[in-house]
Amino acid sequence: MDTLMRDSKGVNQISIDAALTEKRMIFLSGEINEKAAEAMVKQLMFFSMSNTEMPVKLFITTDGGEINSGMVIYDAIQSSPVPVEVYCVGKAFSMGAVLLACGKKGKRYLLPHSRVMIHEPLIPYGVGGKTSSIQTISESLLKAKRSMEEILAKHTGKTADEIAEATKTDHYFSAEEAIEFGLADGIMGLDEMMKGCM
Repeated sequence: MDTLMRDSKGVNQISIDAALTEKRMIFLSGEINEKAAEAMVKQLMFFSMSNTEMPVKLFITTDGGEINSGMVIYDAIQSSPVPVEVYCVGKAFSMGAVLLACGKKGKRYLLPHSRVMIHEPLIPYGVGGKTSSIQTISESLLKAKRSMEEILAKHTGKTADEIAEATKTDHYFSAEEAIEFGLADGIMGLDEMMKGCM
C-alpha cells in the first residue's frame, strides 16, 4: 500500500511501511520466524547508526512463532543502543508476549482490547526417530522452558516458579490482567501511541 508524501522536491509516492520507518516505527506481525528476526535486527541496526537517543516504537500483533527466532529479536532489543518502546496492537501470544515484556520499562503499552498469552514452549513439529533423538529434543525443550521462565520472571517481577505455574496451560490475559501480571505498563489509544511521531 502506498501513500503520497510532500517534501522540498514536491509530492512523491512511497510505501506506507517506508513512511512509518522514517518516523522510527517498526512492525512485527504474523509469525515470528527467521525472516522476521532478520528484518528486526536490520531495522535496529539502521536506527542505531542514525540516532541512539531517539526511541524506536515497535508495534506487535502476533500469535508467536519459533523460539530461536524470537530469541534473536529479544537479544537485539535487549542489547540495542536505541531504546525500544513496545506497543501491542491486537495480540501478543507466546513469543510475542516475551517481546512485549522485554520492552523499555515504563514504555510497554497495549490497546484497550489487546490480548496477551503465555505458555510453555511447544514442539514445533511431529517427533519421530530414534529414542536418543527424542531424548535430545526433550532436553532442549526443557532448557527452553527454563530460559523462558527466567526471562519472563526478569521482566515481570514474578518468580520463575510463578511463571512456571502460569504457563502450565495457555494463560490468556486481558490488557488489564497483562499489566497486573507485569507483562506491560499501561493501556493507550493509537493516538497516544503515535505521539512524538507526527
